[in-house]
Amino acid sequence: MKPREDRVPVHHDDSWGPLPPRPAFSLLIRFVLTVLLLPLWWALLVVLFLCFIAFALVAEIFTIIPGFEKGFLSLIDKFGDNVAVWPAWCVTLPELRHEGDAAFYRARVDQRIASWTSKELAAQKAKKAPPPGPHDIPVRAYRGVGAGYVVEAARAQGWELSHDHPSDPLHMVRLRRLPVAA
Repeated sequence: MKPREDRVPVHHDDSWGPLPPRPAFSLLIRFVLTVLLLPLWWALLVVLFLCFIAFALVAEIFTIIPGFEKGFLSLIDKFGDNVAVWPAWCVTLPELRHEGDAAFYRARVDQRIASWTSKELAAQKAKKAPPPGPHDIPVRAYRGVGAGYVVEAARAQGWELSHDHPSDPLHMVRLRRLPVAA
């Protein structure tokens, strides 16, 4: 079958294609562990957040030290960037039920991009600043269709890969909205 000439492949790397389905037994084990451990994970995150708040109240005294406040805020930012609310080891019930179902993952990607697009267009219509980015789509949302499909679907709605923060197709696709001509 000859590829359509108006559809240029995004990348020639296999990592941009659909990921192979995971074994059902492995998914079931990960789902059970998710049900058991995810509430503990969330409780740990809440406790750590409360510890940061408590330390921040006490550390207000140390703000007289030059650079202390900037360093503390940098630590909180790094913590927030590196800690996931939904860790990579989680398997949700929809993922368990629809593993390997390309239509399910296609709908997930399309819904997420359409949601971002509608928010961007509403902000543009109201002459307000668009919602802040980055707009990341984790692999759990596109594993059945691949990162290449995410890029194609995003381009159709005026998005492109982010140049500020590179994407890793095996973990996350980062998108940015194309500038709108005034």
